[in-house]
Amino acid sequence: MGITGASGAVVARRMFQMLEADERVGRIHLVISGSGLKVLREELDLDVSKSSGVASELLGQPARKTIYLLDSDIGASIASGSYPVDGMVVIPCSTGCLAQIAHGVSSTLIERAADVCLKEGRKLVLAVRDAPFSRIHLKNMLAAHEAGADIFPVIPSFYHHPKTIDDLVTQFCCRVLAHLGLEQSIQFHWEGEAR
Repeated sequence: MGITGASGAVVARRMFQMLEADERVGRIHLVISGSGLKVLREELDLDVSKSSGVASELLGQPARKTIYLLDSDIGASIASGSYPVDGMVVIPCSTGCLAQIAHGVSSTLIERAADVCLKEGRKLVLAVRDAPFSRIHLKNMLAAHEAGADIFPVIPSFYHHPKTIDDLVTQFCCRVLAHLGLEQSIQFHWEGEAR
């Protein structure tokens, strides 16, 4: 799981909580960009100054199955295609990170791990968070999609009648996790109109 510097720290935190709670998930590799850490501080008031405690601080309790990796560690396990992972989500994915991934530029661990997923044919979900999208953003989304990434912008749904921001965030994260093959029992499913 990669977290970049786009607004949307609440979505990243909820995704991480759901991954940690899901018994089907064996190990989580968490990578947060420098600007992602800044957004976590600004939007969630988290103390992410010590890398040893970032995962637990984001989770709100000790992380059981997460390995926290520095974004500067391009020699980390997930930087190699020979290291087995099932997939990757970058949430939120800044348009800068999107551009790097779309064009095969791997100067950080998040970008390299995403590139590895693409080259190995593994699931890569980019939860792009920005608005409005410029022509450059749209072209980069198309380029990333053509390379094999799934573009999943952080756009909430309303058909489940959310009452709180957490309802919106949780349903969005459920949809992303279902896309990764980790369907959640709490996800609302539209059943159509009875006639």
